[in-house]
Amino acid sequence: MQMDYLRADDPDTVVATARWDGAVHIETDDEVVRGQLERAYRPTPVVVDDGAYRRLGTSGEVMIQPGDLEWFRAVSQVRATAATGLVARLVPGITEGGYDPAAGYRTFEATIERLSQPGD
Repeated sequence: MQMDYLRADDPDTVVATARWDGAVHIETDDEVVRGQLERAYRPTPVVVDDGAYRRLGTSGEVMIQPGDLEWFRAVSQVRATAATGLVARLVPGITEGGYDPAAGYRTFEATIERLSQPGD
């Protein structure tokens, strides 16, 4: 999975890129932004107040532990954008796949995790 970071006033220019393949890889020419993103993506839990991360019937904030794709997405949406002031844009790196009615038993997260594994 890849996140591009853009300035709000210039949405056509990518300032930085963060990729997830089991570890975070940051690419940018701006050393200030690199430092901010490295600090944001440090392997610590992130707290989000988003219904997408909550269990059914619960409310409030959720703590997401580091080390998986869900954590990378949460850090990208919350901590990294707050630290840099940039806008995060998810870049789909998967050109295969699509709707598979026989795979309806998989959760969305499991499908994304399976498709984002290198070499599959």
